[in-house]
Amino acid sequence: MLTSDCEKGDMGDHRMTRGFFIDIFPPAVTLQRAFMCVLVTLTWVSVEAEARCSVSIDSGEARVLAAKVWRNESGGDFDKILWWNPGEAFASAGIGHFIWYPPGAQGPFHESFPEVLAFLSSRSVPMPGWLEKDITRGCPWSTREEFLDQRNGPEATELRRLLIDTIALQAEFMVARLESALDKIIAVVSVDEAGVIVSRFCALAATPAGRYALVDYVNFKGEGTKPEERYAGQGWGLAQALEEMHGGLPANVDFAEAAARVLERRVRNAPAGRREQRWLRGWLHRVDSYRRD
Repeated sequence: MLTSDCEKGDMGDHRMTRGFFIDIFPPAVTLQRAFMCVLVTLTWVSVEAEARCSVSIDSGEARVLAAKVWRNESGGDFDKILWWNPGEAFASAGIGHFIWYPPGAQGPFHESFPEVLAFLSSRSVPMPGWLEKDITRGCPWSTREEFLDQRNGPEATELRRLLIDTIALQAEFMVARLESALDKIIAVVSVDEAGVIVSRFCALAATPAGRYALVDYVNFKGEGTKPEERYAGQGWGLAQALEEMHGGLPANVDFAEAAARVLERRVRNAPAGRREQRWLRGWLHRVDSYRRD
């Protein structure tokens, strides 16, 4: 975030939000300080303008991307469109295996399935009766064992049917999440970092292979903006993968290599009890697919 006088508010009545002037400089402000604030303003204007690079994904490409994400998550298995992986404290629902915690459960990972349900509700998708009353109720199963015991029960069957019937809308949700990801990232980094991240994001967004990498990774490991999603103070989301890039071409290959390094670092930093080494091979295979056109 900005830490200059322009943001701190110690320049009289002058106020600034992400680099935009609101008031006129008071007389006490020196010419040098005013000039520095103008530079900060112009930098943010440049970043904001560049952040508007087009992420052009039509419905046909969205369906292709969704199929790839679903394949990465569960091999495109209809049965596993609703699942609970060993060693995890949450269910995974939908083609993106969106995280769904039981009521009262807490974890460091972003819970995305309630957002999917809200998105579907906004499109007037009929919900199962038990879910329609409160789409924020949380996962109805408390543990993996309970889920496996009831996986063919009425709630799981109805939810699985809903997820299969809304595959196209889930694809739209993933694209919408990507479109908002860049704004979330540049809101929490410095001006210099923002410029680099925007440039790399836009280079990826310019090609089909790059768009696949962006959509899949933000669904896979999140935006990387949550302070809770850190091991040893280091994150593993889209922000961190973009920061880790070297700026080489083609961008999708550069990103694949950067994402692999970020995931390897995550595993090194992870608490021993989570045994994340068991997942690393699959994670690296997944991001290696970003290399291909």
